[in-house]
Amino acid sequence: MATNLVYGLSALLGYVIGSIPFGLILTKMAGYGDIRKIGSGNIGATNVLRTGNKTLALITVLCDASKAGVAALIAYYFLGKTGQSAVNASLIAGAFGVLGHNFPVWLNFKGGKGVASSFGFILATYWPVALIALAVWLFMAFMFRYSSLSALTAAVCIPIASYFLAPSMEYTWFYLAIVILVIVRHHANIRRLLKGEESKIKLKK
Repeated sequence: MATNLVYGLSALLGYVIGSIPFGLILTKMAGYGDIRKIGSGNIGATNVLRTGNKTLALITVLCDASKAGVAALIAYYFLGKTGQSAVNASLIAGAFGVLGHNFPVWLNFKGGKGVASSFGFILATYWPVALIALAVWLFMAFMFRYSSLSALTAAVCIPIASYFLAPSMEYTWFYLAIVILVIVRHHANIRRLLKGEESKIKLKK
């Protein structure tokens, strides 16, 4: 199979899998109606949590986190040939999986913010960087209790960690592109953080 065709199929595979709106599907199946009419109107797990159903929010975050990662693994093992070609195919599929989550064609290109799907993508393609990002997120979340600030801080650390740890620069470039997307998608959160109006994570005993 020609390399360009492999990369094209990887991109298509990633986008289709990534664009599955699990948050919307699961909340409708659970009888909560259209999640886009609740809270922030986002289809991600944070907004699903606003239904009050923690289990549903957990399932949503797991599904969203798995989408881009599954696409990356399929591309690596079944579409990519060997070596760098397989790596590139997985990175393309994973990146397009995140794009699909953010801009699903079925929802007029209005999707989530890509935090969970980005984590799954990085976990599947180079897990040490994903674990560093997770550690940063947890630290920031417990210290400051802002989900958006935690996500943004962890995102910024990703290309830095990749630059020093990943086996090739392709990882860093793809991760950097996804991080930029995550930051752009959080523009409203950034404004609220600067104004001191961002909602905090509520920790209960």
